[in-house]
Amino acid sequence: MRFVVVAGLAACQLDECRLREWALMEQHPEAVDERTSRRMRNVRRSGSDAELRLRRELHRSGLRYQVDFRGLPGSPDVAFTRAKIAVFVDGCFWHRCPVHGSQPKTNEIWWRRKLDANVERDRRKDAELEGLGWLPVHVWEHEDPAEAASLIYELWLTRRDSESW
Repeated sequence: MRFVVVAGLAACQLDECRLREWALMEQHPEAVDERTSRRMRNVRRSGSDAELRLRRELHRSGLRYQVDFRGLPGSPDVAFTRAKIAVFVDGCFWHRCPVHGSQPKTNEIWWRRKLDANVERDRRKDAELEGLGWLPVHVWEHEDPAEAASLIYELWLTRRDSESW
């Protein structure tokens, strides 16, 4: 680990993987056209349609949760603090879904590195969460929200009163 000044504003502690990610992100390729650039700019970090559908199903089943929980690695989309379950709703493109993930043809090398870094970051944050006693759960954006909510509910039932973590 080492300390780095980020954008001249603050010092933070970063490991080598994060430094590589940041260096990669500073080298953005030029957008092919304005339409593509606008579409990519409008991708939300949280509150996607898939996330909102899952949250509605979780709420309908009686579960209450924290949204975009910043106190944990990766800021889970949904966090059940008592049961220590961190839920991430992963986009097929951004997290390399084995069913629907695709590799862009334009700026192919940059995108390959970017998407590989996303997957690596997911694995790293999952390990950090597990080290803290949390259970990371990933739901693909294409999954049925009712089925995913049902599985999360079952996990919640088994962990809510457990002292084993």
